[in-house]
Amino acid sequence: MASVVDAAGEPIPTSSVLMAAAKHIEINCMPENVEFLKCKKKDPNPEKCLDKGRQATRCALGLLKDLYQRCKEPMEGYAGCMYYHTNEFDLCRKQQQAFEKACPLE
Repeated sequence: MASVVDAAGEPIPTSSVLMAAAKHIEINCMPENVEFLKCKKKDPNPEKCLDKGRQATRCALGLLKDLYQRCKEPMEGYAGCMYYHTNEFDLCRKQQQAFEKACPLE
């Protein structure tokens, strides 16, 4: 599997990394995502919601960095499994359990 971090040590938001962190993103970035979706629903013009989109993206990227710093090995194991199995959660339950034990959902 390709590395889940770039040269600066920042997590790379690949589909497998995002899928592995999806529950954490859902819980921790809900306010930002809800505001972005409300904006999109109110005005379909993409320019009107750029700021809300940046806030949602900033939240998710910050959370990925935090998760990687706190739970590096379990996160890499789970994201690697998701990568190998084309994001099939059912095939990575063992790695998911280890990740969620190391970094519990808050």
